[in-house]
Amino acid sequence: MLSSLYGNGIELTEKTLDFLWGRQSITLNNITNVDTPGYKTKYMTFEGVLQKKLQSASQDRHPKSAVGQAIHSSVARLHVSEAESTRLDGNNVDMDQEQVDLVRTAYEYQYLLKSINNDFKRLQSAAKAF
Repeated sequence: MLSSLYGNGIELTEKTLDFLWGRQSITLNNITNVDTPGYKTKYMTFEGVLQKKLQSASQDRHPKSAVGQAIHSSVARLHVSEAESTRLDGNNVDMDQEQVDLVRTAYEYQYLLKSINNDFKRLQSAAKAF
C-alpha cells in the first residue's frame, strides 16, 4: 500500500539508510583500529552503483517495477585503501578524515530519518482528515 502512495521512495530511503549504517560501522571500525599495526583503512561505496541501476531502470518499459528491482538489487562495495602510510607500522588510518566521514554520514542518516518521518506524518495527517 505504501508503495502506491510513495512509489519507490520509501524503499529507496530504507536501502540508503541501511547503506549509511554500514558506512558508519566501517568508519567506527577504522577509528577503533587506529593503533593496529598494518591496518588498512576500509571504506564503503554505494552511490555510484545505485545511480547507474536507477538510470538504467528509468529507461525500462515498466520503470516503476524496474526501479524497485534496481533498488532491491543494489549492493554496497567494501574497499580497502591502498593509500601509503606515513607511519612506520604501516597503518594508514587518517583520524581527521575518519572523523569527518563519521560526522557526514551521521548527518546524512539524520536527514533521511527526518525525511521519512515527515512523509509518515503527512500520511497520518491525511488519514485523520477522513
